[in-house]
Amino acid sequence: MKRVLSLLLVLAMAGLAGCSGSPTGGDTAGGPKEGGGDKPEIVVVLKTVSSQYWKFVEAGAKKAFADLGVSGKVIGPASEVQVMEQVNMLEDVLSQNPDALVVAPTQPSTAIPVFEKYKEKGIPVILIDTDAGWPDQTTFIGTDNTTAGMQGGKLLSSMLQPGDKVALISGALGNPATDARIKGAKEVLEKAGMVVVAEQPADSDKAKAMAVMENILQTTPDVKGVFCANDDMALGALRAIEAKGLKIPVIGTDGTIEAVEAILAGSLAGTVAQRPFDMGYKGVEAALKVVKGETIPKRVTVGVDLITRENAKEKLEFLKQIEK
Repeated sequence: MKRVLSLLLVLAMAGLAGCSGSPTGGDTAGGPKEGGGDKPEIVVVLKTVSSQYWKFVEAGAKKAFADLGVSGKVIGPASEVQVMEQVNMLEDVLSQNPDALVVAPTQPSTAIPVFEKYKEKGIPVILIDTDAGWPDQTTFIGTDNTTAGMQGGKLLSSMLQPGDKVALISGALGNPATDARIKGAKEVLEKAGMVVVAEQPADSDKAKAMAVMENILQTTPDVKGVFCANDDMALGALRAIEAKGLKIPVIGTDGTIEAVEAILAGSLAGTVAQRPFDMGYKGVEAALKVVKGETIPKRVTVGVDLITRENAKEKLEFLKQIEK
């Protein structure tokens, strides 16, 4: 009988010891993070996840997750104008304590106060696509947007004559990436002798760009060329132009599949292609290196490609490969 009682007492003590830990089995001190096992957790926050350009960035990030053994996710608002929605997402991610943040800030000045909170928690912040100019950012990976705009302005000016009137369609107000592209294009176009007769925002939205272009054509029917700070706006502007039965060269920026197909069809004149897949991949790659304690450059430029009808087919094949 004493042996039975002793055995029961041992079993009871073992049961109590087993219940003393966390009921989730992954929240004890020094244990793996929830959902990530022993893998580093990296969250990527984009300006939006609804446009083709940002889907390429997302594809690059997800490929890096798989290749590099990272537990990660990609999130973003429904559109680029939802600045506060992105800020709220950043706050929510902060509460989850990831190992690193990769982010394309829609409005850096609004996001920086949240970045300061990441700094306080010791979470590295890697910027992609849009530089915040924040002294404590770990690195910036992306295109020199002023140079991209200059390349677009150069391509458009090669199709025009000095004295021709041109229109510039920019993104959401306060978006430094699209603002820089417009600045670069304007500088080159004016140096080439073009006259900028309109400079209006269209929030990186196709429908809004179409409406903006319709208004421009009403006030300046003799406009000879258009530069747009992204491809969705270029395609919207093109719709308005074609609806009037006009043939005006339009240059976009980003190098999306739809834009490249429009170039092959002979409707869009060209686009300045960024390398969004590379931005997403390299952003995660850089974040992982920092998490491991490695030193990385403060700035990484991924470059741009000019796409015209001569090289559009080759570019389209590549884009369709990474879209899969």
